[in-house]
Amino acid sequence: MSAEAVAEPTEDRSRYAGVLRFYELAKHAEWKVDDVAWGELPPVPEGKGSPERVARRRDIWRSVVMQQLQADIIACEMAAQLLNAAPDPEARLYYSTMVQDESRHTEAWLKLIGQVGGEGERDPHLDRLGRMFLEADSLEEKVFLMQVFFERLIIPRFRLIARSSRGTILEEICNRLAIDDGIHHGSGMAYERILLEHAPKKVKGRLIDAANRMLPEFAQHALWRPKAREFIGSLMESRDRERLHQELEHGRRLAASLGLDVSEVHLPTL
Repeated sequence: MSAEAVAEPTEDRSRYAGVLRFYELAKHAEWKVDDVAWGELPPVPEGKGSPERVARRRDIWRSVVMQQLQADIIACEMAAQLLNAAPDPEARLYYSTMVQDESRHTEAWLKLIGQVGGEGERDPHLDRLGRMFLEADSLEEKVFLMQVFFERLIIPRFRLIARSSRGTILEEICNRLAIDDGIHHGSGMAYERILLEHAPKKVKGRLIDAANRMLPEFAQHALWRPKAREFIGSLMESRDRERLHQELEHGRRLAASLGLDVSEVHLPTL
């Protein structure tokens, strides 16, 4: 009997092609912290006027950087969890790049915040979101909360910060992270479709429950302002709430595109 006749059929892995495509995108988009124009650009927008006014403006930007640093430290833990939890080799390849990305982001934020006065006030809602992600019971829930929802919802924030900080290190980092997190989100969508392909109704119901726990906390996180930004936050509150509502509606549409019944997803009242 020939070797061809006794060879076991190989498993068809074609449905993982999308995950592998995002792995290749992540490798192509890799950058180093030393690639950032440190020393060539100001760290954050520079204030004008009295020393007190300059200091207040620096505190505002320091609080922005602090929130992003806090988020990426949590993302480091989450990426490592996903790498350990994913059973599929294609997903593990991707998550190996995500661990590197989140570590690189954290390194860049640490370096930047060191140039603008050091770490400051923590966002309590972000800490609660982090615990929610890390303590989620299933891989489906972790991917859903972290990559499908959170990674997608924060990309517009990077773009907004970049537009407000032209010609600075902060703008450059935000532009780089918008690309990286877009790839993270895309890979999460591709992998979650695979995970949910044959998932029972009970698993899908748990994702809806998770979304209903996450969204009110995310809304409070999005609208929370540290003391350094309280005054500015009050001036922009109406626009921030409108923007947040649009982002949450988009998140619900993403969930629907995964085949979930979003009729039970309750968007928080803003």
